[in-house]
Amino acid sequence: MAVLLTLPALPALAANFAPPDGCRLEVTVQNRGCTVSQHYRCSGDAPGDQWVVYFTPEGATYQSRIDRETRWMESTDLRTGLVDTLEDGAKDDASFSGLLATGSDDFDFWTRSNSGERLHHVGRDELTGEKISIDGVELERTRFHLTTYSESGDVLIERKGQQFISRAQGRFYGGVETSSDWTGASENSNDSPVRFSFPGQPGFGSTKPEYDCDLQMVRGQRPDLLRQLMNLKEART
Repeated sequence: MAVLLTLPALPALAANFAPPDGCRLEVTVQNRGCTVSQHYRCSGDAPGDQWVVYFTPEGATYQSRIDRETRWMESTDLRTGLVDTLEDGAKDDASFSGLLATGSDDFDFWTRSNSGERLHHVGRDELTGEKISIDGVELERTRFHLTTYSESGDVLIERKGQQFISRAQGRFYGGVETSSDWTGASENSNDSPVRFSFPGQPGFGSTKPEYDCDLQMVRGQRPDLLRQLMNLKEART
């Protein structure tokens, strides 16, 4: 597993994102839900690994790395310093190649945080067969469900909905989903991509989110564990 790349402190109103040394920014994506994501790859990582950093109006909030099979290798809450990493020896690793080949993929794995907490994630992705173009980028729609359990086996959060995949880019993008947690609270969210900016195009590297930012954002007010669980929804995108 590659060493975690720590981003330098970024001001909340920074105009452009610069990836760490040895890394190349591939695309900037404006998403629903008032986030903008920066997707990049680094020469020192294993082939196929890629990173993403999410920005809200307050600045950089979340960073994660996936491998070529879109396994959630590591993720970091940049506000709290909480890091979750994938444990070795998963019962059923996520497989992007399997999803493309068969149309579905089951997964069952554990993550461990630097606070010592272990979480158990079980779910399934399916291709719906629907292809869609968003801002000129060819994507395919998926269905998914995911249940996250505590180490003792209690259900912490259940999520279901749809996302998108890009075969060319080898990654997932967010979509429309419903989640419910152990407190009984439920939420509908839409993190779908709206605009893609590639090198040389307007918006490439921009850290200012542009969509749905007039809506009240309350995630930052949630308890740390719940925020950690909701952060994991972006872990493979």
